[in-house]
Amino acid sequence: MLPANSGIPLRRGILSTTRSVVHLESLQTAHNLPIRTSYRNRIHAWSSMNDRPTNVAVLGSTGSIGQSTLAVIAESGGRFRALALSTNTSTQRIIEQAFEFAPQCIVVADQRQAAQLDASQLPAGTELFSGAEDLSRVAALEEVDVVVAAIVGSAGLLSTWSALEAGKRVALANKETMVMAGPLAIEVAQNSGAQLLPVDSEHSAVFQALQAGRPQDVRRVILTASGGPFRQYTPEQLQHVTVDQALEHPTWKMGKKITVDSATMMNKALEIIEARWLFQLKKDQIDVVIHPQSVVHSMVEYVDGSVIAQLSPPDMRLPIQYALSYPERWKGPAKTIDWTRAQQLTFEPPDNDRFPALALGLEVAQAGGTTGAVLNAANEAAVARFLDGRLAFSNIVPACRAVLQQHNFETHPDLERLIALDAWARQEIAKWVNA
Repeated sequence: MLPANSGIPLRRGILSTTRSVVHLESLQTAHNLPIRTSYRNRIHAWSSMNDRPTNVAVLGSTGSIGQSTLAVIAESGGRFRALALSTNTSTQRIIEQAFEFAPQCIVVADQRQAAQLDASQLPAGTELFSGAEDLSRVAALEEVDVVVAAIVGSAGLLSTWSALEAGKRVALANKETMVMAGPLAIEVAQNSGAQLLPVDSEHSAVFQALQAGRPQDVRRVILTASGGPFRQYTPEQLQHVTVDQALEHPTWKMGKKITVDSATMMNKALEIIEARWLFQLKKDQIDVVIHPQSVVHSMVEYVDGSVIAQLSPPDMRLPIQYALSYPERWKGPAKTIDWTRAQQLTFEPPDNDRFPALALGLEVAQAGGTTGAVLNAANEAAVARFLDGRLAFSNIVPACRAVLQQHNFETHPDLERLIALDAWARQEIAKWVNA
């Protein structure tokens, strides 16, 4: 169990000064939502045999990682409890989750969406909060043991920061925190006693493989990449990629932004930067290899030539569960490899001409400073414009490089400066697209 933290107490009545007490059964009828008791029964059974379950705040619970996290919690035999959930705008989905998991509170980050909800729509005992400030407050609650940081993009930075400052265990799926402010995040975690455990399948694999040796004995880390849907496309074909084509990932089911990032390989570029800071590596200690089957999630090569790899079917529930349960392991809902079936695992070097994002990621990992925040924001804005049909797929990475080259580099920015540069880079992408 993590040390207790002072936390920030929840404020009641943010959206309304009074709250009707409504029986769960009547809410079920009113909203046609099933009340699932098996999860709650497992919580009660576990609590009766142990001190209490581990309380988890799932930030971004309606997204892909958030839903996988809730699947892990539901199958944990009562070891974990979903204490808090959050969404940006998916209000109907989070109401359904509230009925299933009975959290202490939910947070709707978009205040306009939250204003359309009434607390009586939630199960008895679940409170409603809204906005970025409340999201950060919930992440720092004393009752919370683990925060799953699964909000996509820089929008998840401040709530993750709040959890780190409060000394929580942070199961980090929001790679943008490390990309934007890796050295600062590591410093905050060291000062507060927080734990940063990776949820990304590649970084979880590295984390597990690093337990086979000493840090000083690591020669390099090899991040694997599926290559996305376009690993065999010609430059001419890449000029005409459509949104629908970019969203057809061959092995993973993810949200739109990260799926496009996988298609451009910008996702791997961001992972290079994250690995640089999370594992305190040098640029020349990080390599990328294409592995279309997505079974070997990453590898660590030691100075004696030994290579330690982590293998499993492509299922995010495994790295999520390990981040929650570490250092323990137990049977969970994730798929396992069928070793009775003949199969091939192939590896090939990446084509840096086809995927220039990789070189950009290595450059940013080497430079540090303000470059990560600028690249991340520029990419988020460029991907949004591609999805809206305003930017060609083949121009996403060139637009990011152009903005990166225009910014005034600083070696040791503070968090306020990085947030300001995030906004600046987005504006520059808008100018680049409209030029």
